[in-house]
Amino acid sequence: MLKKERYEKVIEYFQKNMPVAETELHYSNPYQLLVAVILSAQCTDKRVNQLTPAIFERYPQPHDLADSTPEEVFEYIRSCSYPNNKSKHLVGMAKMLVNDFNNVVPDDIKELQKMPGVGRKTANVIASVVYEKPAMAVDTHVFRLAARIGLSTNSKTPLETEKQLVKYFPEELLAVAHHWLILHGRYVCLARKPKCAKCGLKECCKYYEKEVLNA
Repeated sequence: MLKKERYEKVIEYFQKNMPVAETELHYSNPYQLLVAVILSAQCTDKRVNQLTPAIFERYPQPHDLADSTPEEVFEYIRSCSYPNNKSKHLVGMAKMLVNDFNNVVPDDIKELQKMPGVGRKTANVIASVVYEKPAMAVDTHVFRLAARIGLSTNSKTPLETEKQLVKYFPEELLAVAHHWLILHGRYVCLARKPKCAKCGLKECCKYYEKEVLNA
């Protein structure tokens, strides 16, 4: 199957079966989403959503977080992965948000990446979710799923995967496609034991063809 045809089948399946796909992180403004996405690195959305209500209550605005200390923030996120680094990143991000961006979360991916704790994936999430820009965030789910299905080939880094996905997904579908892949990887195409029997992408999946049909 040609890659173009594979993409067409994937798009057709998700548009029919998952027409609405959104982040599972809870937030009510761009600042809150930025905090949540920074916390979500190597951590489940479920855990982040358990932590953020207390964080948003204590630090409702960027300047509240900027005036805090990593030591104080640590107490709110200690059950999250890498709390030491993330507490430093959150305070540093807030300081830059206040001092350099006038309390407004930027919509430019390069500008976003200037802030502590904001890598390309996080920047793409903010750009696509908040500002509806045609950006493709590649996290561990997307990276794994793209390779497994065959949407990316010989990709060794998230950036290489991102470039292939951006090339083949129509620009207007990039933002939702990011969520399609994340949610499919989270609930169906699991890392260790994919639920191939329940998957609607079997007919266009390289993994299914190689590991299941030809096993």
